[in-house]
Amino acid sequence: MSKFTAALALLFTLAGVVAPAWAQDSAPITVNVNMARVLRINSPAATVIVGNPGIADVTIQDPQTLVLTGKSFGQTNLIVLDGAGNPVADTLVNVVQLQAGVLTVYQGSARTSLACAPVCQPTIMLGDQNDFTSSQVDSSNMIKGTAAD
Repeated sequence: MSKFTAALALLFTLAGVVAPAWAQDSAPITVNVNMARVLRINSPAATVIVGNPGIADVTIQDPQTLVLTGKSFGQTNLIVLDGAGNPVADTLVNVVQLQAGVLTVYQGSARTSLACAPVCQPTIMLGDQNDFTSSQVDSSNMIKGTAAD
C-alpha cells in the first residue's frame, strides 16, 4: 500500500470520529483550547509529531488511539508515523477558543472572562488580564493544596 493510500485510509477512518465531512472537504481537525479530543486510527502509531507544541499536544494512548489537546489558539500540523517511520497521516490542526457560555468583560484595556453555565463564575481564557489570571491560578492552587491535606 502506498504512503498516499495509507494516508487517505487514515483520513477516511478519522472522518467518522472527528467530523462526518472532514475527509470530504479536507478541513483541519478542530479542538478547543484547554480541551482534549480522542482520535482513533486503523494503523498503529509509533510516533506523533506536532509542528508547534505550544498550540497543541498529542499523546499515544494506545497504538490506535491518540489524544489531541488544544493548548493555545492557532493552527499547526499533526504527523503520525508507524513503527517503520512511514507516514500514516499528515493533517492540519485548528485550536479555537470555546465561545458557548463564555462572557468576556472589558474594563478599559483589561479583559476578564466568566463561564456562565448556568451561573457565571470566573474562568481563565487566553488574552485575559495577567492580574486576573494570576489570582484565579493562585485560588485554584490554594483549593488543590487544601484538598491534598
